[in-house]
Amino acid sequence: MGLTTIDKQYPSLRAAALASCLLFLSACGANQVIVDSQFPQPALDPIPMTLGVYFSEDFKTHIFVDEPKAETERGWVVETGAAQVSLWQTILNAMFEKVVYLEQAPSTETPSAEVQSVLIPTISDLQYAIPAHTNTKVFELWLKYDIAVTDNTGDSLAEWSMTAYGKTPEAFMQSNQEAVGAAAIVALRDAGANFAVNFPKVPAVSEWLQRASDETPLREGTP
Repeated sequence: MGLTTIDKQYPSLRAAALASCLLFLSACGANQVIVDSQFPQPALDPIPMTLGVYFSEDFKTHIFVDEPKAETERGWVVETGAAQVSLWQTILNAMFEKVVYLEQAPSTETPSAEVQSVLIPTISDLQYAIPAHTNTKVFELWLKYDIAVTDNTGDSLAEWSMTAYGKTPEAFMQSNQEAVGAAAIVALRDAGANFAVNFPKVPAVSEWLQRASDETPLREGTP
């Protein structure tokens, strides 16, 4: 299909090793893209519950690396971590009455006393296509997320995957890096809209929300 798949994510490498890799690619003239954007807060009716959210260090500092396939090509380094956090905080703060951001993932050893449920998003894949790959005049980017909701001890309540897509016409961009960055922002906005619309439709999520609603005592003064 002429697409380049970035399948070399480095979540387990130490910071020094990753820095060395990025410096090497930079020295080789790799295309570097730092996706950093503010997202408008949507007008939503918040779900009346407190949700815990855990962003792993890999999520917050998310970097995908695509090495060149030939000497005449340039590699790509796409940094999405800051924009990921900005997007998810914006969406979740609008969707829930209260959101508590946790410093560590919940477990039986370290349960989260502040919340009963925790949402944990993970980026599982990123793909991109540029005009040189597809003979079209658009830059495209795809994201795939694995999303989990657990109780405050880490036991699974719901798990599902979600995709997002963004594209940017070549004519409106001054550089390939700018175009890939713009396509990434469009894909992130698509992810936010997708999550907001489809979150309550996921069967396991719908059941969890119903259970949480049934277990929440009526507020004082509520008939």
